[in-house]
Amino acid sequence: MSRIDASGIRKAFEMAKQMTDPINLSIGLPDFPVAEPVKQAAIQAIIDDHAQYTVTQGLPELRNALQTQVDQAFGHSDRQVMVTSGTAGGLTLALSVVVNPGDEVLIFDPYFVMYRHLVTWVSGVSVIVDTYPDFQIDIARVEAAITPKTKAVIVNSPSNPTGVVLTEKTMKDLVDLCQKHQILIISDEVYAAFSYDGDFVSPASFDENVLVCDGFSKTHGMTGWRLGFAHGPTQLIQEMNKLQQFSFICAPSMVQHAAVKALETDMTDRVAAYKLKRDRVVESLNESGYELVTPEGAFYAFPKAPWGTATEFVAEAIRNQLLIIPGNVFSQKDTHFRISYAVDDRTLERGLEVLKRIVRRP
Repeated sequence: MSRIDASGIRKAFEMAKQMTDPINLSIGLPDFPVAEPVKQAAIQAIIDDHAQYTVTQGLPELRNALQTQVDQAFGHSDRQVMVTSGTAGGLTLALSVVVNPGDEVLIFDPYFVMYRHLVTWVSGVSVIVDTYPDFQIDIARVEAAITPKTKAVIVNSPSNPTGVVLTEKTMKDLVDLCQKHQILIISDEVYAAFSYDGDFVSPASFDENVLVCDGFSKTHGMTGWRLGFAHGPTQLIQEMNKLQQFSFICAPSMVQHAAVKALETDMTDRVAAYKLKRDRVVESLNESGYELVTPEGAFYAFPKAPWGTATEFVAEAIRNQLLIIPGNVFSQKDTHFRISYAVDDRTLERGLEVLKRIVRRP
């Protein structure tokens, strides 16, 4: 634990509690409520006393519905689904059953904060692959980072923190490279629904040996309900199920019942609303003179700090009541900062106004 730092995002969350009327663009929490039919399904599950453990791999009705979706999407002969306690639960199980002490896991910088620490937890070694300045994966850099100890690579598209969506060619090239070296791809697809400028392409489209971790948190606004799922080769999923028996046991039972209804709920209007927010952020930052790679998905932007380090710039933003996250929370560099635009329009406009005001060094 001495090698694992407290999350910089959580520090910002605690800071927001102590500020008066903060403009909080720091946390990736969807601002829309859980759909009413999903709420009612959860309430009914509680009334009906669905309080017992489910089978470890997940409630059969939910698992079967997810399996049908996955089969329709990929058509693999060997792709099994399991229900997990959030996408994070799936990632935790996956790394735990795959990585032996000393094994190397490739992680793309910038990265979601959890990845490095999960690798540390299972006594693996994180090997960081730089994606600056455009945040797309350079296959030559990946190949240069591979050693005989490389066991897995974690890919996240659409990305947290950059919002970048990897191209179909990049995904195919990465799959081909990993097949060549017999490296497992673990694909974090929790933001897959939020792809604004084209269809999201999963690496599992090209290889049935890819493991996918996904969930309901972002798409359905169910972050605190802690429900995810994973799908991949049967042997790997079975090992993850075995470990889940002795750790999480199962995902929350009433939430699993509600998720059956969530799968039937159309969320395209929410995605469309977030695309409009994305457009507004890009327009405002470009007009204000920020250097920005246009985010094509998720609900984050990752502009370059216009002066000083990102930490210095974020400190000035906080003095102006704006909470954003310095890039060194997600990266080995301290040059950029993350904005979450998963907020109501008034809060977003207030935040953009502050960024416009502080673009020049005070």
